[in-house]
Amino acid sequence: MHPGSSAVLAIILIAYFMVILDASVVITGLPRIRADLELSTGALAWVQDAYLLAFGGGLLLGARAGDLLGRRRMFALGLVVFTLASAGVGLAPSGPWLVGARAVQGVGAAVLAPSTLALLTAGFPEGPARTRATSLYGAVAGIGAGVGLVVGGLLADLVSWRAGFLVNLPVGAAMLVAGRRALPETPRVRGQLDLPGALLATLGPTALVYGLIRAGESGWSDTGGVVGLGLGVGLLAALVAVERSAAQPIVPLRLFASRERSGAYLVRMLFLGAMMSFFLFTSQYLQDERSFSALAAGLAYLPMTVVNFVVALTVPRLRRHVSGPTLLVAGLVLAVAGMGWLGTIDPGTSYLAGVALPMVLIGAGQGLAFGPLTASGIARVDPADAGAASGVLNSVHQLGGALGIGLVLAATGSYPAAMLVAAALLTTALGAAVGFVVRGAATSPRTG
Repeated sequence: MHPGSSAVLAIILIAYFMVILDASVVITGLPRIRADLELSTGALAWVQDAYLLAFGGGLLLGARAGDLLGRRRMFALGLVVFTLASAGVGLAPSGPWLVGARAVQGVGAAVLAPSTLALLTAGFPEGPARTRATSLYGAVAGIGAGVGLVVGGLLADLVSWRAGFLVNLPVGAAMLVAGRRALPETPRVRGQLDLPGALLATLGPTALVYGLIRAGESGWSDTGGVVGLGLGVGLLAALVAVERSAAQPIVPLRLFASRERSGAYLVRMLFLGAMMSFFLFTSQYLQDERSFSALAAGLAYLPMTVVNFVVALTVPRLRRHVSGPTLLVAGLVLAVAGMGWLGTIDPGTSYLAGVALPMVLIGAGQGLAFGPLTASGIARVDPADAGAASGVLNSVHQLGGALGIGLVLAATGSYPAAMLVAAALLTTALGAAVGFVVRGAATSPRTG
């Protein structure tokens, strides 16, 4: 790889790592945040979901803005907003302030993340170089979440839960300087922003998550929950109708014409729904039910994080001998087994047998799955749609996490039950992978 390409890849991966890290660095600190700011269970869920929804909903607009205004410019803008909002989160004096700052942070991430993947796509042509780059990018998506849990617990215990966000200030400043020097600007395309589509893409999932959280707090007969769910479905239906007639849709429906790509989007959404639920509920279970400190809860994820890292690094080499769809299916099978195993835990089960060993399976599953999912999500995309494709891929990643948390919160009353619901989400993802991703990839030229 050319030295310049290595520098570009490093900047892209570090910036994306920041974005993914902040989706999970808060999780091990949630019990401290709840006590510090006196938050209810529902309000605590919004600390996470405000970030995921603003991130996922705004990604499509951020991706399109990158096409129109230049991806390096949007990379810099997103990094500035994300970094300043991180300071707002770290200094939050109250729950509403915290949730609002998390939403602004999600907006910054929505501008930043699609620029990273679009810059990667533009900088690395189809072939072994892109396969390696997308595998590393996919590994960051999986590893960043696990590292965030460990770092969040470490800082919450030794310093403060706020430190996990304030550390973004020096890192963000360094990446801004490095990006302006090393990242090339991409050609701009003429067009306009699809603001109605962007608004519907954000409000629809937000209404669904609101309905699910209300149902979890007040029961399925709660009027507010039912209205939220119905409104969410209606807004998403309106999104499809608007995008069909839009001159320049923010979600080009032609992206879903490929079975491989549409399958990858569905599988990624379901996978992240299960994984974010696993992170959120396992952290609280370990601290509330097993009296782990925040640091111990963070370190408890090390079996998953280490295995995830090791397996993800082997994926580029494995891809020389094994197809991406095969690795994806194997990863999902391992993750389902691990999540189902966690669903059997009881008060007498040891950490090693009930938590650590299942996490090894989940970590291996993540490591195998994310690289192929990333590659399939941008496979054979026309250069004019590169930004939109990266936006959709990252959007389903974040929105899947928010929807998964809302669904598990609404459907369960205990940790084992929550893990069984997460396992059901992964099982659905496995079926989708077999039915769409594998079949679509088998009938398409192989990438990488």
